[in-house]
Amino acid sequence: MKHKAIAASLVLLLAPLTACGGSARAGDGSTVTVTVGYQSKTINTVTAGTLLRSLGYFEKQLNSLGDGKTYKVDWQDYATGAPITAQMTAGKIDIGSMGDFPLLINAARGKQLGQPTHLVSVTGYNLRGGLNTIVTAPDSQLASLADLKGKKVSTSIGSAADGTLVRALQRAGIDPDKGIEKLNQQPAVGASALSAGSADALSQFVAWPGLLAYQGKAKALYDGAQLNLPTFHGVTAREDFATERPAVLEAFLKAQAEATDYLDEHPVAAAEKVAEATGLPAEVVYLYNGAHGISTFDPAIKPQLISALKEDVSVLKSAKLTGDVDVDAFVDDQYVKKALGADYAKRLTTAPPASASEVWPKRAAETRAFKTPAELLAYVAEHKSGIRAAYVPDATTGTLWFADKALWVSDGKDLLPFVTPATAQAYVGAHDGARVVPYAAALEQAS
Repeated sequence: MKHKAIAASLVLLLAPLTACGGSARAGDGSTVTVTVGYQSKTINTVTAGTLLRSLGYFEKQLNSLGDGKTYKVDWQDYATGAPITAQMTAGKIDIGSMGDFPLLINAARGKQLGQPTHLVSVTGYNLRGGLNTIVTAPDSQLASLADLKGKKVSTSIGSAADGTLVRALQRAGIDPDKGIEKLNQQPAVGASALSAGSADALSQFVAWPGLLAYQGKAKALYDGAQLNLPTFHGVTAREDFATERPAVLEAFLKAQAEATDYLDEHPVAAAEKVAEATGLPAEVVYLYNGAHGISTFDPAIKPQLISALKEDVSVLKSAKLTGDVDVDAFVDDQYVKKALGADYAKRLTTAPPASASEVWPKRAAETRAFKTPAELLAYVAEHKSGIRAAYVPDATTGTLWFADKALWVSDGKDLLPFVTPATAQAYVGAHDGARVVPYAAALEQAS
C-alpha cells in the first residue's frame, strides 16, 4: 500500500495542470507576465516569496529594466513544492521556490518531461538541519526516536521533512519503510491528524513545528539539527525562461537580495510583514527568520549546500521518488553571480550569526539579546507581564526554541535549554548532578 501511495503522489505530480496562470514565455507583445510560484507559509522562502511580494521589490526591478515592456507578476501560492514543480513542467510557472528534496524532484521531473530547470539561488538555510522537526502531541509519552517504532508518523513524502525523518530513523536503527506506518499528508492535514490522535508524530518543515509548539498543540521529539546535515530552500527557474529572459531572472535575484538585506536589517518588521501576509503569529515567524533565528537567509549557493544536495539524492532514490540526479548540471549560479556582482563572493563565505538568547518585549520594535540563557531567564522573571516572546538556543545544536517550551537542565549554577527530551537527558546522563527542571523552577533559580 505504501508504494501505491507514493505512486499515486507521483501521478498527481506529473499530471498536466490546466489552472490559470501566465508565463513570461507567452509575453511576446508589449506586456509580459512573469509567474512566480511560492509557499507563503513555508517562511524559509520569504525572501523569494511572501516578504518579497509584500515589499514590491521585484516589480520595482522589472519597471527599471527600461526595455519598453510592461511587466506583470502573477504570484501563485502553494502549500508544498510538488504542485510548483508540476506547474513548471507544464510551462505555467517561470520561477519557483521550494526545499532541498523537492528541488531534486524538480530537477528530475524537468529533465524527464523536457522542461529542464535549474537551481539559481538559495533562500533560507540551516547548516545543521534545524529547519525540520519531529513533534508529538503535548501529552504524548513518546520521548525518543526509538519510541516511534510501530507508530503512525505523518509527513509529506518527498519533502525535506520526510528526508529528515528517514535519516533520523536510520540512525536510530529503525527501517523507515517497515519500522513505522508513514502517513503521506499535507502539513495542515498532518497537524490535524496529530491533534485528533490519528497520528502519533508529525515530521514537518518550517514553520509547522514551531507553530504547533507555540499554540500548545505539540512538543518537539527530534531536532533536525541533531543530524548535523545542512538543509535549505532555494529558487528554481525553467531553463527556457532563463535563456529567453535573463534580464528578468536577474531582476528577480536582485530583488531577492534586497529582500534579504531588509530581513537582516529589520528582522522584527520583516516578521510582522510576513505574519500579516500569512496569518502566522509573528512570534513564530521570528523564531525562524529572526536575527538569530533557525534560518539564515542568503542568495549565494554555498558549496556545503551543493554537497548536501548530492547526499540527498540517495534518500530519494531509495524511496523510488527519483533516479539519479546530476546536481552539478542542475545548479546554475551564473544569474545570481551577475545579479549580485562583487558582493557575491562575500556572501558565499559569510557564516551564519552566532546563536543568542533573545527577548521580544511587548510593543517593542526590536528584540533584546543576552549572552546566556540564564541572563534571559532573569530578565523574563523580572518582566513577566511585558514579554511577547523569549527565545533560547539548544545547548547542543544551537537550534532556537521558545524559552517556555524548551526542556531546562540545571547544572550547578548553569541553566541550559534543550529542544527535545532526548538531548536534555543525554546531557544529564553525562554530567553528574545535572537534572531536568520545570520552566517555572528555572525562572526562579535565575531570578
